[in-house]
Amino acid sequence: MRRRTLLILLATAAPGAALASGKKKEEGDPKKRSGGASYLVVQTLTGTTNKGGGRRGVFTVECGLDVQDGALRTRAEQSMPRLRAAYSQVVQSYAAGLPPATAPNADFLAQNLQRQTDLVLGKPGAKLLLGAILVN
Repeated sequence: MRRRTLLILLATAAPGAALASGKKKEEGDPKKRSGGASYLVVQTLTGTTNKGGGRRGVFTVECGLDVQDGALRTRAEQSMPRLRAAYSQVVQSYAAGLPPATAPNADFLAQNLQRQTDLVLGKPGAKLLLGAILVN
């Protein structure tokens, strides 16, 4: 019973101690962005694939967009839900057709994702960057 009480006390005191010891973030501070100011992170894309023996696997793609033009970057930020939907459709259809025990074709996948980027944004200028492609 004493352990439970001690754990409850620690759990309720920990957030207050963390706030008191940490630096307050000012509202004007810009967020740290990976990849620079022109880089937009796209959430991880997943699809279902077939593994050997009739089992299912997960096909994961990490990517981002490098958009140098400010107006196009704003359009890409506003179109991120549509971009993610288009990317998800490409990744899911590619993963469904991937034969078991074969490596994914990164060039083919990048080409299709770049095509979807240009279609959604209405013009070229945003470069799709692939991070990691995993089949698990």
